[in-house]
Amino acid sequence: MTDQAEDYDLLVVGGGKAGKTLSMNVARSGRRVAMVERGMIGGSCINVACIPTKALVTSARAARQLRHAAALGLVVEGGRVDVDLLRAHKQDVVEGMVAANRQQFLDSGLHLVIGEARFVAARTVRVSLADGGERLLRGDDVVINTGTRPYLPSVPGMTEAGVLTSDDLLRLDRLPARLVVLGGGTVGVEFAQMFASFGSAVTVIEGGPQLLTREDPDIGDAMMRVFLDDGIDVRVGVTVARVDRDADGTARITLDDGSVVTGDEVLVAAGRAPVTAGLGLDTAGVRISDRGFVVVDEYLRTSAERTWAAGDVAGSPQFTHASLDDYRIIRANLAGERRSTAGRLIPYTVFTTPELARVGLSESDARRAGYDVEVAQLPVAAIPRARTLRQTQGMWKAVIDARTDQILGAALLGPEAGEVITSVQLAMLASMPWTALRDAVITHPTMAEGLNLLFASLKSRPVR
Repeated sequence: MTDQAEDYDLLVVGGGKAGKTLSMNVARSGRRVAMVERGMIGGSCINVACIPTKALVTSARAARQLRHAAALGLVVEGGRVDVDLLRAHKQDVVEGMVAANRQQFLDSGLHLVIGEARFVAARTVRVSLADGGERLLRGDDVVINTGTRPYLPSVPGMTEAGVLTSDDLLRLDRLPARLVVLGGGTVGVEFAQMFASFGSAVTVIEGGPQLLTREDPDIGDAMMRVFLDDGIDVRVGVTVARVDRDADGTARITLDDGSVVTGDEVLVAAGRAPVTAGLGLDTAGVRISDRGFVVVDEYLRTSAERTWAAGDVAGSPQFTHASLDDYRIIRANLAGERRSTAGRLIPYTVFTTPELARVGLSESDARRAGYDVEVAQLPVAAIPRARTLRQTQGMWKAVIDARTDQILGAALLGPEAGEVITSVQLAMLASMPWTALRDAVITHPTMAEGLNLLFASLKSRPVR
């Protein structure tokens, strides 16, 4: 390799949702684009996050349906979980999407480089190629989109005990009889319920006062009831002091209250850490935070000229749909427009059964922000469609600004919540008063019809 850099109009380091979408968009316009990816074609969402986990959530829900088939008038015999078939199902979904992404890359005209990139100067990286050798690449504009990886906290014995991350758990060749999940956030609760549905005895350990600590206490309590009904052992308000592995392979988790939990496998679901170490960002003039995330402004510009960052590594909300919006922002700014992250409304869904979907402010957030709050609440059992589904667990909740009648946020814990939350989001984006959803004519019987009932629970306005 010579020290003569290959020049591109756009150089993207990392092929997550924002990076790959921007690369293809710019390449299709006829400009020279290079994208460097360590090896996961399509990014972590397709390979180790959203897509494989939700494929397995589908399997877990089917297993639950089979167990409760009699309630639907069906007799099912001999149903069992086959780990080889589970793995084949997951791999078929993932490999199909990886192949589709690879073809899209080729069709767009972008130059895909597989290897490890390190900045050696402003907007210039040296790439150690996966198949050997090196290349020096420079971009007129550069986007950093290297994402995050599972975070392992510094707990005595944890590394030696052979704990698993969410990436590892997706590759297991057997179902553990006993699974201990350290962390009751989004990843922890999704995997905990999934493996409980597959037949594992599951214990969840969460240091905070409830599951899903970013949610209001009543939502956390409702999720706790779901987990207890599923037979999941949940320990909250305790932290892990030590992890050991006995000679017979049993994992022993000692908690700070002196109690001990045992299991066959331990999943650490303690959040994700940015992939910035070893990138040489200081050499490129790119500042990072104390936690290792790339520091950006509202336009996703870094501290270095014509250098941008997007997705998880930029501290954006850790959702693929947020990364996609980061792509829109950078695309607009590269074209000379002015678009920012300020004020954007990002929903999310936790894919438990039932689902938890949320958008906007929680009640706690709204009260801390000083709003005069009204709260609408509805048990899911009051929605006719939930009864026809035989899925009546959960609650819906909406937070209203009493002064303006605007919807500040909603949390929906119930079947199909991830689909229904979009209706609330659109009402918020359109600045519609809550009465519009109360009075809308919505198809019966659907879960979305529950929005009529939810907002009708507010008695402070007459029904037209």
